[in-house]
Amino acid sequence: MNPEVMRPRLMAASIYIAGFQALRDSVVGRIRDFFWVGFDKSGDKIDPKYMSDVLSRNKSPLYASLDWLKEMNAINDHDLSTFDRVKACRNTLAHKLFSALGTEGLPADFEQCFTDMVSLLRKIEVWWITNVDIPTNPDYDGSDIDEDGLIPGPVMGMQLLFDIALGDDKQSKFYYNQFRTGPGSG
Repeated sequence: MNPEVMRPRLMAASIYIAGFQALRDSVVGRIRDFFWVGFDKSGDKIDPKYMSDVLSRNKSPLYASLDWLKEMNAINDHDLSTFDRVKACRNTLAHKLFSALGTEGLPADFEQCFTDMVSLLRKIEVWWITNVDIPTNPDYDGSDIDEDGLIPGPVMGMQLLFDIALGDDKQSKFYYNQFRTGPGSG
């Protein structure tokens, strides 16, 4: 019941669960959006190829989408294994939160899973940026893109959450101060 122990565990678990949702959204949502063709009075209109090319692969839209990403060479078998480990850690946190906050603590592989989750999120987002977003935007025609320098929005969001919630006092206040005063006044 020590707040100095429980508070960081609760924040870490919350950030992990939010990060997993960002990864899930990147996997499922990006593909669904790719097949989006508009909307009408009944809602979003999705190209029927989404059903035949993606959802038909597995009963789970998540695993069907992962399989599609693998076929597109966005991810590989190692990434699928990594995803399963990351998901197992998420499930432990989501379904056994009180144990993680108490005597059991966070899963032993929590830090590695967190790092792997953010790396996988980055890999998928960079693939979308370099294979879909940039090639379909004429503003980037002829541009040389440094993939290593790309920081996708969801990855930046994860870093913000992590720094604000779990960083030292200077880190946790940095973004707030930048927001309040503007760049360069930190």
